[in-house]
Amino acid sequence: MGVFSIFLIAIGLNFDSLAVSISAGLVVKNIRFNQAAKIAFVFAVFQGLMPFIGWFLGLQVRDLIKDYDHWIAFTLLFIIGARMIHESLKKEEDKKTLNPLKLFVMISMAIATSIDALVVGVSLAFTEVNIIITIAIVGISTFLVSMLGMLLGKKAGSMFGKKMEIVGGIILIGIGVKILFEHLGIV
Repeated sequence: MGVFSIFLIAIGLNFDSLAVSISAGLVVKNIRFNQAAKIAFVFAVFQGLMPFIGWFLGLQVRDLIKDYDHWIAFTLLFIIGARMIHESLKKEEDKKTLNPLKLFVMISMAIATSIDALVVGVSLAFTEVNIIITIAIVGISTFLVSMLGMLLGKKAGSMFGKKMEIVGGIILIGIGVKILFEHLGIV
């Protein structure tokens, strides 16, 4: 898998972090740079670490399922993308506002936004990918996107959150289709 595809995967994964970061910027309107950087760093660590964990787990079973691994990668990315789209279309009713500056809340948000990255990591085990480059791209882009999201939340409000999750879901589905087509010899 090339660097361009890795960037697309990172972008797809980062939409959850962006939406949550926008929310954090809305909740803590006077967020300081060091507070935002702490949240973004925690998000980046989890978002970068999860694909590695998933990739490692996927490597353990790769030889057992190599004849249909492309279907697994496609299915996982499709399910994640569809779930992201579905979740973004749900109504936000009676949500309790949490303080994203509390460590427990910060880590909980980081885990919640990086579960998709774990599953994507499993699908990466079935492709030729440099996992170190992948971790770096996903982690750095998550940090930058999270910082941007908190700034947007602080300045502009919540006008993009749900739309970003939809775009992220579409990108992940597209990557899954691309992997399937490459293995089937269509592309």
